[in-house]
Order: sequence, then structure tokens, then C-alpha cells
Amino acid sequence: MNRYAYRTTALAIRALSGFVRPNINIHDAKKIPRHNPTVFVINHFTRAETLLVPYYLHKLTGKTIWALASKDLFAGGFGAFLEKLGALSTAAPDRDLLMVKTLLTNEAAWVIFPEGRMVKNKKIFDMVDEKGEFVISSSVGKHPPHTGAATLALRTEFYRQRILKMAEIYPDEARRLLSLYRVDTMDQVVSLPTCLVPVNVTYYPIRAKENILSNLAKSVFDNIPARTLEELMAEGTMLLSGADIDIRFGDPIAVDTYLKADVITENIELAARIDFNDSIAAKQMMRSTAVHIMKRYMAAIYAMTTVNHDHILTSLLKHCPEERIDEADLRARAYLVATRLNALSEPVSRHTSLEKSQTHLLTDDRHAKIGNFLAVARQTGVLRQENGVLVKNSALFSAPVDFHAVRTENPLVVIANEVEPLIEFQRVVRETAAESPDAVCADVATHLIKNADFAFEKDYARFFINGESKKKNVGRPFLLRNGNAETGVLLIHGYMAAPMEVRALARHLHETLGCRVYAPRLRGHGTSPEDLAGRHFLEWIDSVDEGYALLKYTCKTVIAGGFSMGAGLALELASRVDGLDGVFAISPPMRLQDFSTRLVPMINVWNRVMHRMNRDKNRKAFANNHPENPHINYLRNPLSAVAEMGKLMDRTAARLSRIEIPTLLLQSMADPVVSSKGSLSIFERIAAKEKEYLLVNIPRHGIINGEDTRRVYQAITDFIERVLGNESQSPSA
Repeated sequence: MNRYAYRTTALAIRALSGFVRPNINIHDAKKIPRHNPTVFVINHFTRAETLLVPYYLHKLTGKTIWALASKDLFAGGFGAFLEKLGALSTAAPDRDLLMVKTLLTNEAAWVIFPEGRMVKNKKIFDMVDEKGEFVISSSVGKHPPHTGAATLALRTEFYRQRILKMAEIYPDEARRLLSLYRVDTMDQVVSLPTCLVPVNVTYYPIRAKENILSNLAKSVFDNIPARTLEELMAEGTMLLSGADIDIRFGDPIAVDTYLKADVITENIELAARIDFNDSIAAKQMMRSTAVHIMKRYMAAIYAMTTVNHDHILTSLLKHCPEERIDEADLRARAYLVATRLNALSEPVSRHTSLEKSQTHLLTDDRHAKIGNFLAVARQTGVLRQENGVLVKNSALFSAPVDFHAVRTENPLVVIANEVEPLIEFQRVVRETAAESPDAVCADVATHLIKNADFAFEKDYARFFINGESKKKNVGRPFLLRNGNAETGVLLIHGYMAAPMEVRALARHLHETLGCRVYAPRLRGHGTSPEDLAGRHFLEWIDSVDEGYALLKYTCKTVIAGGFSMGAGLALELASRVDGLDGVFAISPPMRLQDFSTRLVPMINVWNRVMHRMNRDKNRKAFANNHPENPHINYLRNPLSAVAEMGKLMDRTAARLSRIEIPTLLLQSMADPVVSSKGSLSIFERIAAKEKEYLLVNIPRHGIINGEDTRRVYQAITDFIERVLGNESQSPSA
């Protein structure tokens, strides 16, 4: 065997690294036994696993890693290349003796693919009962997973225990066995048991198209085989496009615990000659035990599948009983499944993109999870657009597809097959797919409300400062309901404030127009300045999106508005989403009167320098604040958050030309904080044809509270009525 495999592999990886950019994510590597002889059992989807996985295992463990590969791969010059990478053919002479020997001495660990070959369609599971069973569907038909890895581990452990026992009671037999395995001394036989370590490799996204590798192959070779071209398109696309490759390690299975049966123990201690392939009394017991172990590691491998957005969306399509699908409804169901994964009795491994807020699925799809998925679904014919509605071709989920073409012709089937073994995941998907559209909307709204309230309670408990934090009713998000309302108004509070800042205006709109009003809490607000100091402006955008989504899925018409920084967030929302019907902005801070804010970047640089010099006591993290509403606003201003507000305003300013919905801007010419020139500049850059700029003369910044608010409230009420076509709803009782 080649002892320089990793040097060769490293050279190969470096040679490819200029244009091959997979993102390798390693999970739970601490589960790998440090000293035990180890066999890694791994699912097999691409040829890359033969190259990448042993290389990374070597980096993680420092061990020599050899891989068992199909004899079909060793034809021609490619076989020599594989041998240089540390692969052993399944047809190699004395294969089993070599593998057992290396595990007895722990001189190498092994990689074995229990499916026996690449499973391009990922069809490895059949639901024949409530739990199902692992059955590999391949180009040669169906067959159970191979027990070779389990048999190897059991066989190794049998002979390890026998050699150690014979050394005590029958030394000649022990020496003979050492010679058989070409082991020089007893000291080389380690006493620790062999472990099987389940490993799952998940790729995201799975896509297949023409790429530099497939095009190069077609230009160099004539009549390139279709199978080879498919592999270059499918695997090349994933590697070239920077797909995520999640490698997860499961709990090790120590096989010595499976050798306790009397018949096996008797054979281990038998004071007679036993050769490697002799038929012994324990043979049948060992075979049935290998099957049991195989089922255990197969279940462990696929239980670690890294669930991603494609899995959720494809599974929803597969189980959706309707052929005609509304995109907004599909988004809502995907959101529910993504959030319900947290409550599964059998937790699933999630892609990192599912560990963050999923509100983007309901709003602007800014991470393109929906858009990319729908593009593939349309290209492959799984979905088509018809009169603004998505129409599903259900037959493509069950129609047979050529095994070697499925990754290019119907990747969604591959994706759906991959998560079939996840029983709890499948249950959640089926239940969510079966819900009525009204129930889905109600569930989305309920989850958003509970999630926002939970986040507030958690942040309040974590950052509470006695004597400084306000009462909970100041910072808690609130919803003014009206069961019959078809109009929802999103009201966003300002910087260093809290939802109570907009409560008076919310109550006025609720009572005057009979609409629902929701006031979200921007993360970092309503708790303490320390909370705000650690926040990023994107978190404020997420808070706004949650509020918008809540109203979008419960009202026909949604209008957003905000005060001060909340006004900027309302405009930012209007520049991104398609479902908003109108926006109003009160005192949006595009330009601040307070000159000291220009010093914030310089102060942040100073703080970083002090931190690097270990002089944190000289850092300036907060500035004193003297608000108009001290019962609501913070009395200390975190300078890092001022910088974040500047980033938000820069982002909003660049997007103003995208706003084409009816817009109202209100500003006091006597505002001591926000310049009327700045808000006028905002107004001029907005692209909407229906827009209005109202300038009032109230000598304070907070023109939505205190005296002289009647003119402001009336202007907002009139604006909303115009958006509604002058048809306001009946006030709630």
C-alpha cells in the first residue's frame, strides 16, 4: 500500500484548488476514537468522496487512511492513480488479510462505502412498514447494503481476542496467527477494540449543468460516454460552484460488545488451529450479527443527513396533495417546516442556513433559497407556470429515471430520496403539506408572535440592569387585533426606543380605521444599552421582516411606517418586498443634526486600538443620552450601534429609487436631531409617482408623542385611506 497517499492527495487538491472550491464543514470530529483501530463507514454519492474524505480524515486523525474501492475503478491508468491516493481494489489478492492485519496493529484506518457503489439517485430506503428498511436501488437492481464493514470489524476483533487469549494458553497458535498476518511481535497487536464510525456526507446544493470540466472533456475527447459526461456535469458543478459539503461523524460502535455469545466465546478460546477462512461454529452467528451491525450504522449514517432548504421544498412538493400551488403558500409551508424542525423528538442535523432566522422565506427571499429551487423545478419540468400559479407534475416524483442520468435530469428526486430515512422529518412535512391554506397562514402568524415574545423575554432576562432597564410593557412587541380587519399597519419604533414609542399612534389608527396594527421590537431595544451595543443592523431588518410577514399572511393590504430610524427601516422594507401597499416615514434620519455622530467611526477606531493594547479601561463604548421620553429611551447611547445605524441609512439611501408604492414623508422643520434637508433628499430620490412630503413646525424630534400630534396623526390617517381607495374599515368594537 502507498504510505505517501496524503502527499499525493494534497498535491492533487492544491492543483484543483484554483477552480474547485468546495466548502468543507466538519461536524463532531471529537467523536472519532483517538486510539482505537477504526473503520469509517460512509455514504457514497460522488467520486469526490474517494479523494476528499480520506484526505480530511488523515488531517483530523493523523492516521494512515486507506479506502476500499470497487474493482471496476481500477481499469487502466486510473487504477494506478487511485492506488497512489491510498485506495485498495475489492479484487486485490489477500485483501481481507491485509485489512485485518492493519486493524490488529492499528497501523491504518479504513474507509468503506456500505452501499457498495455510488448511489446517484440516493434511493436507499423503502417504507415497507412504519419504520422502513434500507434497500439500495441502483443500475443493477435492488439489494441490501453490504455487511462487509461489519464483517471486517467482527473478524478483526475475533482474531484480536483469540491472539491475546492464545498467548496465554496456547503460545504456538498465537505465534502462528501472528505469522499468518505478518505481524512480528505480540506488542504490535493493540488491545483496544475495533470501532466502526458512521460518517455522513451531504452536498448542498445538488445541481448539474455544463461546466469547465465537462466542456474541457468534450473538447479533448471524441464520443465521450454519456455516463462520464453526467458525472462531470453533476459533480463538477457542485465542486466548481462552491457547494457546501457537510461531513458529520456519529457515535463509534465498539464491536467487541457483539462477541459475548457463548458460541463465539468458545471459538475464540478453542485450543486448536483455526485458519483465516475456516468454517467455524460461530460463523452463522457472526453473519447475523454483521447484518444487525450494518442496520445500526446505516441508520446512524442517514440520521446525520444535513437537512437543507432544498430538502424541505422538494419534500413539500412531493407530499402536497394539490397539483396547483401558490408560491406564497409554498413559502409559508417551507417556513413552518424549517421552524418546526426545532421541536422534533428526534433532532435532525440542519444546514447552517436553517439555524438562522427563516423570515426571508416569507418576505424577499434575499438568500435566493426559493428562487434557486423554483428555477431548477421549472428547468426539469417538475413545475410549470400557468396563469400566475405553479403547476406540479406529480408523475416525475415516481416515474423511473435512468440511474446514471437522474442527477442531471431530475435532481429534485435525488434530493427527496436523500431524506426518506428521516421519519420524524417526513412526518412534519406530510402534516404541514396537508394543512389548509388558512391554517397555514394562522400558524405562521402564531409562530411569529410567539417567537418575537420569546426573543424579548430571553433578551430582557439576559440584559436586564436594575434601575436602568424599563418595565416589560415598554419593550414588549404588541399587536392590536381586529378579527374582521383586512388591512394591517406595521409601526416601527426609533433608535434607542421601544414599541411603546409608537403605541399612541397605533391606538389612534386602530380605533380610527379599524385596522390591525403590529409594533415589532427591534433587537437590542427595550432591554438595556448593553444589548443594543452588540447588535448588527441586519438584525433590525429581520425584526421588521417578522412584523411584515405576520401582517402579510393575515391581511390583504399591508402598509408600513415608522418613526426616526424606524422610518428608515420602513423605507428599506419598501425597497425590497413586493407585497407592501404603501409606506410612510416620520422624521427619517438620512442626515443627523448632531455633529458628534461624525466622530463615531474615529471613536470606534480608538476603541479597537485600546483593546489591542490591553487598555480596555480607556475605551469609550457609550455616550450619555438626554431623550425627550426618558421613560422609553435609553439614557446611554452605544457608539457601536450608532455606526450600525449609519450602515442602515447608507443601505437605504442606495435603494430609494426602487420604491414605487404610495409614499408619505413627514418632517418637522424644527427637529433638533434630524435635518429637514435630509428628509427632503429622501423624498426627491424615491421613484413613486404617488408621493407626498409634509413639513410641520413642531419644536422637537418626537412628533408622534406629546402635544401637537393631531396634524401628524391626521396626515397618516388620510394617507392610509388614500391607499385603501378612501374605503376605511369599520372601527373595532
